[in-house]
Amino acid sequence: MELQIDGVRVYYEQHGQGEGPDILLLHGWMCSAELWRPIVEALAPKARVTALDFPGHGKSGRPPEPWSVAEYARCTEKLVGELGLDRGPKGCAAVAHSFGGRVALFLGAQRPGLFRKLALTGCAGLRPVPTARSRARAYLYKALRACCPPKGREALRKRFGSADYNALDEEMRKTFVRVVNQDLRDCLPRIQAPTLLYWGENDAQTPLWMAKEMERSIPDAGLVTVPGAGHYAYLERAQEFCRILEAFLLEENE
Repeated sequence: MELQIDGVRVYYEQHGQGEGPDILLLHGWMCSAELWRPIVEALAPKARVTALDFPGHGKSGRPPEPWSVAEYARCTEKLVGELGLDRGPKGCAAVAHSFGGRVALFLGAQRPGLFRKLALTGCAGLRPVPTARSRARAYLYKALRACCPPKGREALRKRFGSADYNALDEEMRKTFVRVVNQDLRDCLPRIQAPTLLYWGENDAQTPLWMAKEMERSIPDAGLVTVPGAGHYAYLERAQEFCRILEAFLLEENE
């Protein structure tokens, strides 16, 4: 199914019980609704589950210009409104991974009441304090780029750019830069929804310190740390994650 939102074709799927509580699934960067398949199958018997492909991802169209987290959040809020996910008697909850967590944090702070509960796993949004090594690397890149001929800049980008950045075309790189440069720390104290944090102990992309800072700063948050798991802990431990989600999101509705 598709909607036109802010000039973009947005693909989404809905599964499960129309009369049950609504749950919105927000995927990570360069992923899609497809990666939620085990979660959808577990929750659909008891809820109406909606999973979208963010613009620039999966089956959705591309943003008409470089977007930041704010534009992605506005698009998501409009989808919630168009589909009436926030108008049911049981409200809407959001489950978000990685980049999707950025959107959930932004909306949780800017639109209190939009989501009755949040479940965040490997959630991005906090910029690490620059280390001496990272500052030196950034300085070296800028210095080399300044004296590098245009033909050599592609090789320079591949050497210094992240895997996510290098996998994108030129236009989506502009969106990526806008997204990753937003630090959402200020959003955390303003989130009113009860929040579950489910985190891989060995997550290298969104390290555990981020989860601990979120737990400290979000007024009503609890952290579940998953031993041995990485950035995709929700898939590595899908059965456990679904049991915890059901207890957190659905038990009050049974």
